[in-house]
Amino acid sequence: MRTDLIFIERKSMKFAAQAMFGLSLAFAVPAFAAPAAAASAPVDAVTPAHVKAVQDLLGAMQIEKVLKGVAARSHYQSEDQRKAVFAKIDRTPPAEVYQRMATPLARAISTDTAVEMTRFYNTQYGKKVIYEKYNSRGGIMMPGMVAAVPPEEKKERKRAAYVQASRQLEEAQPAIDHEAFVLLQQINKEQR
Repeated sequence: MRTDLIFIERKSMKFAAQAMFGLSLAFAVPAFAAPAAAASAPVDAVTPAHVKAVQDLLGAMQIEKVLKGVAARSHYQSEDQRKAVFAKIDRTPPAEVYQRMATPLARAISTDTAVEMTRFYNTQYGKKVIYEKYNSRGGIMMPGMVAAVPPEEKKERKRAAYVQASRQLEEAQPAIDHEAFVLLQQINKEQR
């Protein structure tokens, strides 16, 4: 009888401890979640200058190639439908793609980030990064191998403005992919 009481006490204590831990998490998570949401929000309001800065960034990033990538990953009912979508994309001027995507993306990319990353992608090294992004051939890295980092990249990676801007742009990547998908659907519905 005594061992049954000890067993019940232990079970009760274990349940009480788990319940308290669960309650502490329930009340702690919202406190931690709020600052993260605020950190991903853009710093400035959407103005025509802000939209223009994002539009310039999209041009420097050659974002029309992302649109083609989204189209390539999409599933089509037939090969003719796939060809028709790509033909519509080809007939859409890149400047129109930048203009149509800039306004929705201005909510996810701040003016400072747009200006800094446009500056970066217009440098010699930035152009090489963009070229390799869209024209990469899968390379083989053996264990222990380290990719050679050019001095200009090392210097660029250390700039505080670049570090912050590249981090925000990386956080905005899901929004960029989403807007590319939305635009692809719109272009597909249009008569071109």
